[in-house]
Amino acid sequence: MEATSPTPVIARTWTIAESTETYLVDAWGGGYFGISQRGTVEAYPDQNPSRPIDLHEVMRGLAGREIGTPLIIRLPGVLEHRMRHLRRAFDDAIAQAEYDEGYACVYPIKVNQERHVCEAIRDLGAELGFGLEVGSKPELIAGLALTQDYDEMPLVCNGFKDTEYVETVVLASKMGRNIIPVVEQAHELQLIRESAARHEALPDFGIRAKLATPGVGRWASSAGFRGKFGLTVGEILHAVDYLKQEGILEGFTMLHCHVGSQIFDIRTVKYVVSELAHLYVELVRAGAPIGTLDLGGGLGVDYDGSGSASDSSMNYTLEQYAADIVYRVKAVCDEADVPHPRLMTESGRALVAHSSLLVCEVIGSRRFREEPDSALIASALAAEEPPQPLLDLHDAFERLDPDEGHDLLEIYADAAHALAEATDLFTLGYIDLRSRAACEELYWAVGSAALEQFGDDLPDSIAGLPDELADLYFVNLSVFQSLLDSWGIRQLFPIMPIHRLDEEPTRRGVLADITCDSDGRIDRFPGGAEEKTTLELHAAAHGKDFTQNGADPYYIGIFLTGAYQETLGDLHNLLGDTNAVHVVIGNDGRWRIDAIVEGESVREVLGYVQYDADEIRRRLHRDVELAIENERLSLSEGTSLRRFLDESLQGYTYLE
Repeated sequence: MEATSPTPVIARTWTIAESTETYLVDAWGGGYFGISQRGTVEAYPDQNPSRPIDLHEVMRGLAGREIGTPLIIRLPGVLEHRMRHLRRAFDDAIAQAEYDEGYACVYPIKVNQERHVCEAIRDLGAELGFGLEVGSKPELIAGLALTQDYDEMPLVCNGFKDTEYVETVVLASKMGRNIIPVVEQAHELQLIRESAARHEALPDFGIRAKLATPGVGRWASSAGFRGKFGLTVGEILHAVDYLKQEGILEGFTMLHCHVGSQIFDIRTVKYVVSELAHLYVELVRAGAPIGTLDLGGGLGVDYDGSGSASDSSMNYTLEQYAADIVYRVKAVCDEADVPHPRLMTESGRALVAHSSLLVCEVIGSRRFREEPDSALIASALAAEEPPQPLLDLHDAFERLDPDEGHDLLEIYADAAHALAEATDLFTLGYIDLRSRAACEELYWAVGSAALEQFGDDLPDSIAGLPDELADLYFVNLSVFQSLLDSWGIRQLFPIMPIHRLDEEPTRRGVLADITCDSDGRIDRFPGGAEEKTTLELHAAAHGKDFTQNGADPYYIGIFLTGAYQETLGDLHNLLGDTNAVHVVIGNDGRWRIDAIVEGESVREVLGYVQYDADEIRRRLHRDVELAIENERLSLSEGTSLRRFLDESLQGYTYLE
């Protein structure tokens, strides 16, 4: 009989389209990100895929320059495109509605105060008619510096104010700056009046209204009657009377409001605009010379790609946002026969979120054993009287054979019950350590088998199993420094590998940072209609550990981090600011590194907590010399330790 060849095994083919769908790139990317045919993430600063920035190539180039992770990749081209898109959306809405006045965006520098970011916004903003917004004394000083030689650029001043703050604003106005303080508390009107009289210069100023329309989402409490800032309608009427009495009503040229950040429902925008427009009409009728309506911030970002009214998304487009604002203000003004005001928004998140991403490197992983240690199991079962939970777990494991036709859910339930019994008995001292370890390994094997069989269609009874058995991927990163909103307010961010996307991700895991805090982890990811608790990831390449010499670094990208994350971070474990690079597209269509901003050194962060690095160096050098003298260290060992200490003080705060 002629021998037959074995049936060839057909390898599973993984496509770029499957990676795009798995990580929802088209949904949250906004046209700025995609996946190349090489399986790498590309950035398209002007939404043109023919002019890509290959993020994996960027990381390789930085590695060659010895610029390590974690690091921020800033994309100035994306920022420019976002600013022009906002300008175009309002211009089109104004033209279509035949609105009589114009529009300006003022960028709140609190969203990202990094000088390079603010200068880029300032430079392009001068062309687009945009301005800046500040909310504290330090930000006021930064704003004045940024608008030097840009006297016409609007500089809106929000936040609490004292005499010094107001006097600085008045003097800046007298110098010729287009600076507009916004009254947040009633007593600030008196500060403006006194300073204006003292310096014989009255700046244009605004009053922030505390509207009845409630906010939505995480920052709902910043709006409504219980909001922190602003004057009620009654207080505004008293303010108008006060301004008339003092003869400075002509300075009241702006009416301001703020309904919160990341407004996800367009209905809230409509309600706020309608209420503010009616208040504007009534104040104009009362004699207030208001020429500008500042609608504050709130323009959202679709972090999870769901396009829904949820905390991490938004159910409207930029064009809808602009059209609704313009249309509603016009309708209210036309009905009252009151002139159209200039419109202003303080959009920050929507401008800068897409323009930065954080890249970190996986430095290791931990996974539960999917096949139990046979030697350990045999040894535990060989005991004179193996504990019953161990026998039950071994029986459950033996019943996993699919050919036997056993109910896998029943097997898993038996295994979970037996493990709980084993844990209790171990705590009471009735099970030895070897038996306890064998029980755990058998349980993990049964759980892994259940996950493999059911895939994504998990029955409710084992819905929590993926979280329980998820891999831990350790990343060279501090969540508290670089992704504080993920920890502090449970903000979702798009996260994915930036390469190997032409390979099937065979593991599911959560990310753990290098801080000593158990909260330093990321375990929530965009998943469309529902968030995911694990992320699809790849196993170490070529069977090597992620940190093994010769293994390619495995890079994880965390996207849409341009808003707030760079400046909110703290110094948990004294892990400081990360490296940052600016990557642009040249005239030849090729990307290049435009600037490298080095992260903080150990010396710098020690200084923040009042340690003198030079004194530390002297003390430790003295200890090394004493150890050499007392023959606890050899001369070469002492030299190596001294060199390590010196280099560490000058080095990066993260693992290198």
